Amino acid sequence: MMKEKTAEQVWSGCLEIIKDNVSPQNFKTWFDPIKPVKINNNTLTIQVPSQFFYEWIEEHYITLLKKVIKKEIGSEGKLEYNIVMENNSGKTETPITFKLPTLNSSTKNPSVNMPADVAMAVIKNPFVIPGLKKVQVESQLNPNYSFENLVEGECNRLARSAGYAAAQKPGTNSYNPLLIFGGVGLGKTHIAQAVGIEVKRVHPNKTVLYVQSEKFITQFIEATKNNNLNDFVHFYQMIDVLIIDDVQYLAGKEKTQDAFFHIFNHLHQLGKQIILTADRAPVDIQGIEQRLLSRFKWGLSAEVTAPDLATRMAILDKKVYNEGIQLPKEVNEYLAYSITSNVRELEGALISLLAQSSLNKKIITLDLAKNMIDKFVKSTAREVSIDYIQKVVCDYFDLAIDTMKSKTRKREVVQARQIAMYFAKSMTKSSLATIGMHCGGKDHATVLHACRTVNNLMDTDKRFKAYIEELEKKISISN
Repeated sequence: MMKEKTAEQVWSGCLEIIKDNVSPQNFKTWFDPIKPVKINNNTLTIQVPSQFFYEWIEEHYITLLKKVIKKEIGSEGKLEYNIVMENNSGKTETPITFKLPTLNSSTKNPSVNMPADVAMAVIKNPFVIPGLKKVQVESQLNPNYSFENLVEGECNRLARSAGYAAAQKPGTNSYNPLLIFGGVGLGKTHIAQAVGIEVKRVHPNKTVLYVQSEKFITQFIEATKNNNLNDFVHFYQMIDVLIIDDVQYLAGKEKTQDAFFHIFNHLHQLGKQIILTADRAPVDIQGIEQRLLSRFKWGLSAEVTAPDLATRMAILDKKVYNEGIQLPKEVNEYLAYSITSNVRELEGALISLLAQSSLNKKIITLDLAKNMIDKFVKSTAREVSIDYIQKVVCDYFDLAIDTMKSKTRKREVVQARQIAMYFAKSMTKSSLATIGMHCGGKDHATVLHACRTVNNLMDTDKRFKAYIEELEKKISISN
């Protein structure tokens, strides 16, 4: 009776049992693509997309396959795989057979190097991504980039909150994909990897992979050269949480984009989480196919910006605490006020300062910090900030910064405000409007008036001029 069944009927009966024993997602990923080919002499032939696919099926579902084949065909049942393999002349089908339940396999094609005993031998993955294992995928995550080590501020609150929410319910939230964008050194990679680390903590069985886009591109090129493109795609399609860093580097690489498009679609349809980072918003990325850009916008695009003063100080405090050292308050404040470009420059300045202190056996002082800033930090980052000027002026006159920025017309407050505007105009490249905004929301005319007032007082009041010269020394970066 069984011999009269077609291959489609036999495989359909197998699938009914398999469906009850695996999750819907795994069924769709690993069994839907299989096609029944024929049945002859108790041997069912099925076609699988690639050798990688074959190895994964056999390694993870061999026990289940034994049961269903035995039930549908009988104890003498055999299963034969037709593996679709790509070569220079096109696609070919290579048959691999094994007998159930002993699972002894033999190859009908000597060009395919398969072990004689599938059950006992270790099958080598034909597509090896450097540094990664086929089954237990190394996530490539830096444990230091956790949410616990991330300082939250207005600059990154949205991205951090969305990332944390995505990690709790990966793939089943409103943030899929989550694209984190912003300038260099602002913490995009930290947040993206923190999502992966949190997923591993909350869902230890999830497969998480962090990959820089340059590495993804290199792997794609190697897979194409070695005719392993199917295996490359199937590898990435088995990831539960895929994190691609600096996705803008895919621009102009049409074939790589095409592969990523299919990987993206597969993962998204199966409810797998996708995290992307870029140095600009999706609308500003040039050279990416529109169909891919539109998918980047399916979830949430969260921008990270340069950290404000409070966040910069908190970052330094946390870094110093983690290093187990003490830093004088005025040094910490000087670094936070002086370096406004990004987190990477800020942390780099702190590391340089610690190295200078350790190597030269010098105590960390404000003078040492000023010298280090001048020698080791880029000139763009050395420009004194309006925030720092305001702090020095307020400290000098014993005023709170909030008081100086208020609308009070008290003479001493007005004068301190005018001096801060004067130094901001002469020591920064900021516009008059920007200076006015930082000094309590004043307009450019008020800033010009303040500069004229300070210059006039310096010409007529020696004591006032001495104040200005002393303040200038305090603000200036030592050479």
